[in-house]
Formats: sequence, structure tokens, C-alpha cells
Amino acid sequence: MPDGEICARVAQLALNLDLSGLVRCRPTRGNLAHVTPTPLDWPARRGYHDQITKTDGGQNMRQAAQIDGLTRRAALLTGAAALLAGCISSGGRSGGGGGGYRAPDPAPRAVPNAGWDAWVDGFKGRAAGRGISQGTIDAAFRGAGFLPEVIEKDRNQTEFKRSLEDYLNIAASDERVSLGRQKFAQYGGTLSAIESRYGVEGHVVAAVWGLESFFGTRRGNVPVVSALSTLAYDGRRGEFFEGQLLAALRILQNGDIGASGMTGSWAGAMGHTQFIPTSYLEFAVDFTGDGRRDIWSEDPTDALASTAAYLSRSGWTKGLPWGGEVSLPAGFNAGLLGRGKGKSAAEWTALGVTAAGGGAVPGGGSIISGGGPAFLLTQNFNVILRYNNAENYAIGVGHLSDRLLGRGAIRASFGPDAAGMTKADRQDLQQRLTAAGFDTGGTDGVIGAKTKAAISAYQASVGLPVTGEPTLELLRRLR
Repeated sequence: MPDGEICARVAQLALNLDLSGLVRCRPTRGNLAHVTPTPLDWPARRGYHDQITKTDGGQNMRQAAQIDGLTRRAALLTGAAALLAGCISSGGRSGGGGGGYRAPDPAPRAVPNAGWDAWVDGFKGRAAGRGISQGTIDAAFRGAGFLPEVIEKDRNQTEFKRSLEDYLNIAASDERVSLGRQKFAQYGGTLSAIESRYGVEGHVVAAVWGLESFFGTRRGNVPVVSALSTLAYDGRRGEFFEGQLLAALRILQNGDIGASGMTGSWAGAMGHTQFIPTSYLEFAVDFTGDGRRDIWSEDPTDALASTAAYLSRSGWTKGLPWGGEVSLPAGFNAGLLGRGKGKSAAEWTALGVTAAGGGAVPGGGSIISGGGPAFLLTQNFNVILRYNNAENYAIGVGHLSDRLLGRGAIRASFGPDAAGMTKADRQDLQQRLTAAGFDTGGTDGVIGAKTKAAISAYQASVGLPVTGEPTLELLRRLR
């Protein structure tokens, strides 16, 4: 997948994770994109770059990992995490970190722009030359317009870095898990039928849904033709976005959706699982049999089936876990850690590795650990990376999928962060700030925008330098 697609996806993810503007993705050359580390590792799936840490995240989620962005076809998205991590879907609010529901932003308003008008006139001719009918072109641009807010979002993505701990706290927040279990039960029959056809377990498909759009509650309300034409006209990634716009017109011409119903993120990602137009044309399926591949409606069936089709065609093995948390024996050789250093389940067992809490390891594969929990990653983990090549995103999908089945949280401690604070310290700080009248929006231990604002307000009120940063000294002062 082209780097532009990756960056677009990153932006989408950030939104869902309540991380908009906290990640940056820049195209480089060929099929690679670079996303600077930010919040969660985020989902770049569907063509958006992997730095979850940098963009809107499908509207949904997704930063913690120091995202290394790739692309969907090459390395298939490495860090769309910025957005991905933030997908929060329906109700509930998680506080300081961004794990809770955030009401959708109002749809951007179009403004007159003579340059955009001229560009659209030229594009219409090019679209007609590529087989798009005049009727489709007219319908697509009837009511479309230039969206300056989209340009602003595309250009103003500041860097922000989240730990894996924060990413997982958001990706598998209490709100997301609670809503996810409700949705998993509600659509259990549908997901079972999808699993029977495509061989991808329903809880895995549901987890992708949860990270991409918080289970359909943040699918995006931006007119896709207006957004893509605005980005193509702007020219920063003009060729990529013009290709997406042409694909969007093909979708309209096929009759899958009308122009007024084709909405999505500001970067052009659409539906429950945030497909960009080219990915939609390649992977979307009509599972309901109504003649349309409808990923936009309240009914998520076609979107869930399309996600399963994507994973199936990427090599998913039914019955093989994505991986899981494991316990390493004392004196374990750290040189054995790292992706690409895989061993069979029997070999890991012989080395003293067990599942966290005891029992057999989930399968053969590689083990990674950053000093906190250790995770054994199977071949199916690599398939999730095909959807979004960001380690944190893939771990987030895997862990959320386990939580949807009723399994527990991560067992091992992540230890102190860069400021020397544990999760308990951060939660204590949030509780004390809120009690003192400085609302952090929640006490999840994730330091998000609300917590930073509360810290800044408190610092200003007592005459301290205003940094907005959590520290042990600040916590001691509040105690």
C-alpha cells in the first residue's frame, strides 16, 4: 500500500483514540511512510500508516509503542497507532487518558474556493477518461465543496508518544470492553456465520471493529468526496488522494452507496472498520446478499465480513491464537527475545516459558518484552499486522479479542514510566487533582489532554511553572 494511504490511516486512527493531533506521519519514498512515535501504536490498517501515534485512527483508536510505520503492502502499516488507540465507541468516558467516549465533532463546513473549483473541473475530465460516467460525476460533486478544516487536520499533527501500557489501557479500557462484550453478544450469530465462511474467529473481527470505530459509534461524518477532493487539490499527497477519489467514484458508480451517504473520516476512511476506497474495492464483500457492500449503515454485517475477508486473504489460520502474555523464568536469556527469533511451543516450554498465570504457551512464535509484560506472538499476529503494521495495534487487537471472551487483564506490571511514576501513582495524581477541583476527566492512569490541562491549571493556581507534565514531586505536593 502506498505511503499516502498509510498516513491517511494513521490520521483516522488517532481520531478514534481521542488522539487527534497527537501524531505525525510523513510519506518518504516508494511504499514506505514514516510515522514518528506517539500515543499508541496505531492501526494504520486499511491503508493508513501505522503510527497509531499520529493520527486519527479510524476515528477510533489508535500510540503507546514507538510506532514504526510501514505500509499495508510493504510492511503493511506500522504505526497508525496514534489513532487506533483511541477508538471509543459508545457511551462511557474514560478520563484523563482518552479511553472513554468522546462525542463526534461536527461535520466540517465547505467554503467557496476558486482553486478547488478549477481543480475539480480538471479532475472530472480525468475521471471520465477512466470510465466514470457523467451521471456518477455529477452526483458525486453535487453539494461537494472545499473543506479547509480537512487541510488543517492534515497539516497540524503534532508528535506525541504513548507507552504500550497506555495504549492497552485505552484499547482495552473498561468502557471498550464492556461495550464490546455487549456487541459481541448482540452480533454473535452474525459473527459465527462470518467465521464459518472466512475462517476468522468472531472475537478477533469484533476486536478490530472495536479499535477502528469503537464498535461503530465513531464511523465518521465527513463527506468523503469533499474530503478527498480537498486533499487531492491541496497537493501535498495529491496523487494518492486523487487515486482514492477515483476509487470512491467507482464505488458510487457500482451503486454500493449514494454520494450523500458516503461519509467517513477527514482522511477518507469509511465505515465500521474504516476502509479507504481502494481497500474497499479490493476486499469489501456483500455478506447480507442485498446487492450492496454496505459498510456505512447501522448494520455492521458487511463491514465485519469485509474485515474477516481481509484477514482471511492475508493468511489467517483458524484455531491459532494471536499469541498471548507469557511468563519468563528467572535468568531467561534476553537474546532470545525479538520478532524473527521464533521457536516452537515445545522449545519455549523446554526453556521454562509458560502462559501468564501458568499453563502451556499459546503456540510457537517469537517473544517480545520491553521490560514489562512479555508476549508470545504467533503467525496470526503477523496477519493482524497486515491489517495495520503497528506492533501496539496488533497487541491491542489481540488483547481486546481475549477480553471480549471474558479473559482477564494483563498480569505483569509495566513498572514506572519515564517520570518514575507507576500506573497507581498516575491514578492517585488524577484522583487528587479532581478532588482539589481540577477535573482530569477520569482516573484511568493514562495522561491525556484533560489530565495535562488539569495539571497546568493546578500549577498556575499555586504559582508553579506551568508544564502540564505529571511528576512524583507534583503528587507529593498534592498529598
